[in-house]
Amino acid sequence: MKRSLLPLLAALLTLAAPLQQATAQKEPVDCVNPYIGTSNFGTCNPGAVVPHGLMSATPFNVMGSDLNQWDKDKRWWSTPYTAGNVYLTGFSHVNLSGVGCPDLGSLLLMATAGDLCVDYHGYGTETRQDTATPGYYATTLARYGIRAELTATQRTSRARFTFPAGQGNILLNLGEGLTNESGATVRRVSDTEIEGCKLFGNFCYIKPDGVYPVYFVLRVSRKPADAGYWKMQRPMEAEAAWDSTPGTYKLYRRYAKELSGDDVGFFFSYGLDEGEQVEVSMGVSLVSTDGARANLDAEQGGKSFDQLHAEARAAWQRDLGRIEVEGGTDEQRTVFYTALYHLLIHPSVMQDVDGRYPAMESPEIRRVPGGRNMYTIFSLWDTYRNTHPLLGLLFPDRQLDMVRALIDKSETWGWMPKWELCGRETGTMDGDPATIMIADTYLRGLRDFDVERAYQVCRKSAFTDGARNFLRPDNDLYRRLGYLPVEGEASFAVSTALEYYVADYALARLAEELGHDADAEVLFEQAEGWRNYYDPETRMIRPRTPDGTFLTPFNPLAGQNFEANPGFHEGCAWNYTFCVPFNLDGLAEAMGGQKQFVERLQHCFDAGLYDPANEPDIAYPYFFSRFAGEEWRTQQLTPRLVAEHFRNAPNGLPGNEDTGTMSAWAVYTMMGFYPDCPADPYYTLTTPVFDRVTIHLDTAYYPTPSLVIEKQGVGPYIRRARLSGKALPGFRVTHDALLRAGTLTLQMKAKH
Repeated sequence: MKRSLLPLLAALLTLAAPLQQATAQKEPVDCVNPYIGTSNFGTCNPGAVVPHGLMSATPFNVMGSDLNQWDKDKRWWSTPYTAGNVYLTGFSHVNLSGVGCPDLGSLLLMATAGDLCVDYHGYGTETRQDTATPGYYATTLARYGIRAELTATQRTSRARFTFPAGQGNILLNLGEGLTNESGATVRRVSDTEIEGCKLFGNFCYIKPDGVYPVYFVLRVSRKPADAGYWKMQRPMEAEAAWDSTPGTYKLYRRYAKELSGDDVGFFFSYGLDEGEQVEVSMGVSLVSTDGARANLDAEQGGKSFDQLHAEARAAWQRDLGRIEVEGGTDEQRTVFYTALYHLLIHPSVMQDVDGRYPAMESPEIRRVPGGRNMYTIFSLWDTYRNTHPLLGLLFPDRQLDMVRALIDKSETWGWMPKWELCGRETGTMDGDPATIMIADTYLRGLRDFDVERAYQVCRKSAFTDGARNFLRPDNDLYRRLGYLPVEGEASFAVSTALEYYVADYALARLAEELGHDADAEVLFEQAEGWRNYYDPETRMIRPRTPDGTFLTPFNPLAGQNFEANPGFHEGCAWNYTFCVPFNLDGLAEAMGGQKQFVERLQHCFDAGLYDPANEPDIAYPYFFSRFAGEEWRTQQLTPRLVAEHFRNAPNGLPGNEDTGTMSAWAVYTMMGFYPDCPADPYYTLTTPVFDRVTIHLDTAYYPTPSLVIEKQGVGPYIRRARLSGKALPGFRVTHDALLRAGTLTLQMKAKH
C-alpha cells in the first residue's frame, strides 16, 4: 500500500512546487511602490536613491508648461515631482523627500534629440512607460524617443540614455530647480568632464542668508562632437543696438574656463546611430569639487550601470529585510514596505568618502572618525516623535551616529540643531526637539555617546536667558510665567510652549538618569506649565494674552486648514489640547476625570478633528490605552486609520510625509505597537495588520536576535498579550521588557 502511494505523492509534490512559488510572498524590495506619496502633498518622489543617500536622481516635472497642474513658479511647492503632471524638464539631483518647503532639487540633467535647444520651455517633453523601484527610475522621453534610466549610490548617480539615430544632446541646467537661491559656476575639465558648484538655501524663507554650496563633477561616457556653455544674458536697452544676445541664452562653444551666473548650463552634442547610449555619471560633495570627484571615483570606479543598479537594489533589500511580515494583503504589504522605504531616505550621509564634511554654521571643514557617518537633514520637530525611536530599534548603530552628529554640530554652533540642512540651521518649526530625541535614545538603552556633553548643551537651551538663546528666544517669559502669551495674529506661542514642556520633561528624565537631581526638579516643574493654558470653561488648551487672561474670542476650530490661528502652528486647539503625553493622568483630572477625557478625545475622531497629516496629534489614537478599559478604542481605531490614510496609490499618504514621520507611524501601527510618549521608553500595543512580524535585531545592542509579534485567534480586539508566554498585565510594555522577551503574542477576540 505504501509503495503504491509513493509515486502519486511524488507527482503531487512536483505539481505543487510551482504553485507554492507562484503564491509565495514577494521580496520586501519588490513590494515597494515609490509612487506612493507623489500627490496629495505627500512630497515624495520616485527617483533613484539608496538608504540615507545624499544623492538622489529624480524626474523633475514641476515647471515649464501649462500642461502641468502644479508649477513651482506659480505657488508654494516643495517637491521635484508630482504624479498629476505630465511635462518633464529634466532629472534633478540631491533632493529632499517628504518636506513642506522648497530647497535642493536642482542640477537638472536632460537628454534631447535633434537641434540643440537650451531653454527648458522649449526642450521639455511628456513621458511614457515610467517605472520606479528602489534605487532605479526609468522613463521614455516621448518627444524624442529617448529611453532614460537612473540609478544612484550614496554620493553619486548614473544616468543611461538610449537615443534614436541623429543628433543627441546632454544638458546640465544649473539655473533652475526647487531651491530659492540662485547662482552657479561650471568649468570644463576635459572633453568628457565638467565640474562646478551651485548655491542652495533659504529653506522655508526664514533665514535668507542660510545658504550653502553643493559641488559636483559630471562625466559623459563618450567624447562629444560639440560642447559648450550657455548663459542667460541680462536685458539691455541702448547696448542692444550693437549686441544681439540680450534677454537670450548665449552659447559659448570656444570658451574653456569657468563660467558663472544665475542661469547657466553646459551641453554635450553627439552624432548617434539608432540605439546608441550615452551614460552620465555625477558625483556631489558638500565640501569641494575634489571631494565630488573622489566620491565619484570611489563609488563608481569601473562599474557598469547594471552593476550600480544591482548594488542599489541589494542595499534596499538588506535594509527592508530587517522586518519580515506574514499575512495581510498585497496592498498592506506594499503600504508597509513603502513606508519603511520612505523612513530610510533621511537623514542623509553628508561626509565625503574621506570623512570630510562642513561643520555646523561654520566655515570649518571637519573629518568624521573612521567607521562613523555624519548625517544631515534633521527635521527634528517631526522626527523625534517616532522616526528616531524606530531607527534606534531597527538600526541602532545609525541612530547612535545621528545622536553623535547632533553633538558634533553643537560644537561649532553652540546649540543643538532644530531643523538642520547641509550644515545650516533653518530655524523651521517650534521648540527644542533635539533634546527630546537625544534623551529618548539614551533612555531606550542606546548610550554609546558622550551623554554628559550632550546634556550640558541641552541644558544650555533650557536655562539660558532668551536674549542669548537661539532655541528659546522667549525663555525669560516662559520660565517666569510658566507659559508664553500670545502677541499678534501670527503668534505660535501655545504650540511653542507645549514643545518646551515635552523637551523639559525629556531633559528632566535624562537629568535623573545622570544624577542631576536639582536640574530634574526644576525641569519637571517647568513641564507642568501646560496647566496655565488649560481652560476649565471650554475644557481646552487655550491661548493666554500678555495680561494673563484667556484669548477672546476663541474658536477651537480655527486653524484646521492652515489659516492664521493665534497661538497655534499648523493646527487648531483640538490638535493640541491633548499634547501633554507625559501627564495624561493630570490632563484627565483637569477635565473632570477619565470619562470626560475619553469622551473629549473620542470627539476628535467622531467629529473629524484628528489630523493624520501632521505631528501634534499623531499619537492621539494611542492615548485611550492609558486608561484601563478603554484600550479597545485604540485597537479599533488604528487599523481603520491605516486603511483610510495609507494606500497603494500616488495619493496614498494623508499629507507631507515629513522625512519619515508619517511612515514611521504606519510601520509601528501596522506591526502592533507605538512609542506614544517621548522619553518614556514604553510602547502601547494595538491590533497588528499582519499575522506575524519578525524584526531582526542587532545583537551588538539588543539581547535577542529577533522580536516576533504574532496574532492568535480571530477578531479586531486584543484579549491578552503575552511576552515569551507570560501574561502582560495590560496593554503597555517597556522597551527593555519587549526586547528581552523576544516574542509578543497577541490573543485576539471578536468583541471588546
